[in-house]
Amino acid sequence: MAKRIGKRKQRSDASTSLRRLDPEAFKQQRAFVDLVFRLAEPLCVAEGMELVHVECQREPGGLTLRLYLDKPEGVTLDDCVGISRQLEDILDVHAKDVPPYRLEVSSPGLDRPVGKLHDFNRFKGHRAKIRLGTAVNGRHNFTGVLAGVIDEKIQLQVDNETVGLNFQDISRARLINYNGER
Repeated sequence: MAKRIGKRKQRSDASTSLRRLDPEAFKQQRAFVDLVFRLAEPLCVAEGMELVHVECQREPGGLTLRLYLDKPEGVTLDDCVGISRQLEDILDVHAKDVPPYRLEVSSPGLDRPVGKLHDFNRFKGHRAKIRLGTAVNGRHNFTGVLAGVIDEKIQLQVDNETVGLNFQDISRARLINYNGER
């Protein structure tokens, strides 16, 4: 995994709103992640890699922007460093109004993130952990077997029940002990 601390941006009111877990902060964080995904995906494709997932999390050291890359022969440290350096310049130009963040670029690993709608169908039958920004039946965290997608609702088999989770409400989704391509 390559870690690179990005250039620190000037603090703004957005930095305080991202610390809260309220719906507005979740929307702002989601918008930032979507922007980074739109900017990073063409870069990754040009370098022969798949942009698996982008996440933005408040951690003890501050805000961390994390990208996960993959390619058939596996991702190398040089791949991560190359994307990190190029993306840092792109973000400096196109994402000026964001709080300070640390940029990390990595391979997906055993607990592979699932971030694209079609990936929830692609990994149907695999166990996954899903965290929501908006509670469903009083719950934010679900663990179960992916059962596909119906009308942008992720179908997750939890015990003997299938739960429909809105794709837009998902803040984090990961496969559990994933060990191969599908």
